[in-house]
Amino acid sequence: MDVGLRALPRLCVEGIQVVELHDGDAPELQQLFDQSQAYFLAVNGEPATPNEAREELQGNLPAGWSCSRMYWLGYRNAEGQLVAVINVAADLLATGVWHIGLLLVDTRLHGTGFAQQLHGDLEAWAAAKGAQWLRLTVVVGNTKAERLWPRLGYVQVRMREGIAMGRQVNTVSIQVKALAGGRVDEYLALVHRDRPGAP
Repeated sequence: MDVGLRALPRLCVEGIQVVELHDGDAPELQQLFDQSQAYFLAVNGEPATPNEAREELQGNLPAGWSCSRMYWLGYRNAEGQLVAVINVAADLLATGVWHIGLLLVDTRLHGTGFAQQLHGDLEAWAAAKGAQWLRLTVVVGNTKAERLWPRLGYVQVRMREGIAMGRQVNTVSIQVKALAGGRVDEYLALVHRDRPGAP
C-alpha cells in the first residue's frame, strides 16, 4: 500500500505494532505516563496527574485553533505492551503544518535510538499525507528534548514566555522542520503567531 494512503505510519522496527489510541486506552496510557516521571517533572513541575491520560486523549485545542485531524499513535511491543506514544495534529494553524504535541518513549528504551526511528517513520508518513512542515514546542530546561530535536533537523523560530503547564510556568522554544524544502520565512508567512514578537 502506498504510504500516502496508509492510515497510520509503519514503524521499521521488528515486533512493534502501531495502533491508534482512543478513550478506552487511557488506563494503559496512564501507566506509560506514570513511568515517565522525569518528563512530567521537567515540563509540568509535577508527576502525571491520575487523570492525565484521559484528559490528554479527550483534550481540545486552544480557542481559535483548528486542525484537520488529531492522531494519538500508540506503539506496542511483541507482548502487546505500550512502549511509546505520539500525539500529532494535522494541519494545525495552517494547511501542511503538522504539530507534534508529544513524543514519549518508555524509559527502558531511552538511548537506543528508538525515538529517532519513531520520528523518522512519522516524518515520512506525514510528508506522504501532505505535511510540508513539522512543528513542536520544547520546554526550556527539558535537556533531553533540547538535545534531541535540533539533531533531527528542527530549527527555532521563536521563544514564548509565561506558558503555564501543570505547576510551573515555562519558557518554550517553538521549532519547525521543513519536509518539502521550504524556508523559515515561508513558514512564518503561513503561521503568523510563530513570528518573533507576534502576540
